[in-house]
Amino acid sequence: MANIYELRRYGKIAFLIASALVVAGFLYFSDGLIRDLSAAERERMQIWAGATRELVAATAMADDDISGTDIDFLLDIIKSNTTIPVLLTDGDGRLLQQRNFALPVPGDTLAIGLPQNDRNIRFLEDKLERLRRSNNCIEIEIAPGLNQYLYYEDSTLLKRMSVFPYIQVLVMLAFIAVVYFAVLSTKKAEQNKVWVGLSKETAHQLGTPISSLMAWMELLPEMGVDADTLAEMNKDVNRLSTIASRFSKIGSAPRMTPMDLNSVVQDATGYMNTRISPRIKLYFHPAAEAAQVDASQPLLEWVIENLIKNAVDAMDGSGRVDVSVGSNPLCRFIEVADTGKGISRKNFKTVFNPGYTTKSRGWGLGLTLAKRIIEEYHKGRIFVKQSEPGKGTTFRIELPAGNSCIPQHF
Repeated sequence: MANIYELRRYGKIAFLIASALVVAGFLYFSDGLIRDLSAAERERMQIWAGATRELVAATAMADDDISGTDIDFLLDIIKSNTTIPVLLTDGDGRLLQQRNFALPVPGDTLAIGLPQNDRNIRFLEDKLERLRRSNNCIEIEIAPGLNQYLYYEDSTLLKRMSVFPYIQVLVMLAFIAVVYFAVLSTKKAEQNKVWVGLSKETAHQLGTPISSLMAWMELLPEMGVDADTLAEMNKDVNRLSTIASRFSKIGSAPRMTPMDLNSVVQDATGYMNTRISPRIKLYFHPAAEAAQVDASQPLLEWVIENLIKNAVDAMDGSGRVDVSVGSNPLCRFIEVADTGKGISRKNFKTVFNPGYTTKSRGWGLGLTLAKRIIEEYHKGRIFVKQSEPGKGTTFRIELPAGNSCIPQHF
């Protein structure tokens, strides 16, 4: 059973790894597209810078020397940039021209493209300062010893493309999470149906032999069986009837009644004390005061007996089990501590999964049903409080005192 559970856990890990690889592959592909788009924008800016250099050179020529220069073509290249914000400075860093920036005061510019408004100038100077710290700069050699510098921002399209992959990744992760939890919910619902059906069928199958045993119990006194033997046998027959009743309650809401937790735990430990090896010492430590809870006594006793039985099985025929009851203003709790084999920390939660068992016999459903009874029916929690291989384990059950219970984390 443990191997089956390990395979299931590895399957979940494989699913998560595959999902991570898909997301990583998508990010790598998207990053490549963004790098290509960024390179294309830089090429456009280099063409724009070349057109600017040729235009400045052309305007510096005499009229008779301009005949071989297509001024309109150069202006068309410069005007064609309507998406990439650019700043042009001279060699001393003074602003000469700006294009495609969303200025704080729109429409307030000089003929050369620089704004008149002081607010706009400060805005562009701040932009220039940030762009100087980036790689988006192209040097334009106008003439020997005379340079201009073109600074440009990524276009709106490139900025959106840079963010878009992460939005898609979030959508993909959300989709993967929905699928994952939907599958888990479906699987859990199917397991619940199996457990409920198994429990109902077990209770039904036990009903007939228990009825027969009760009839035989009435005949045994006439056959000369001594009273002490009959009393012990009657206890076991009643216990079988109680077990059948417990199984029949799985799948339906049990009736909760107020009770003292000390009394419930004492009954459960008293029954188990006479049915375990005399080499195993079972001690009950009640709370100093009455620990009132709303609970189903048959189901709660089942959980306690199951924990004691697991503790006994973990101790190779000798050892000690301590069952304690305690309370605080918000919670009532039960602790079952043994001196058995212990549990490694990585299995603190695994022990409650269906099919997990370290014993050669059993289905590995005892702690799973205990968790269901405590958490779903009693609105409490059950967990491994502490354990160390070779030294023992302590299980803790917390039940709400009234309508609330704050879990006591360890």
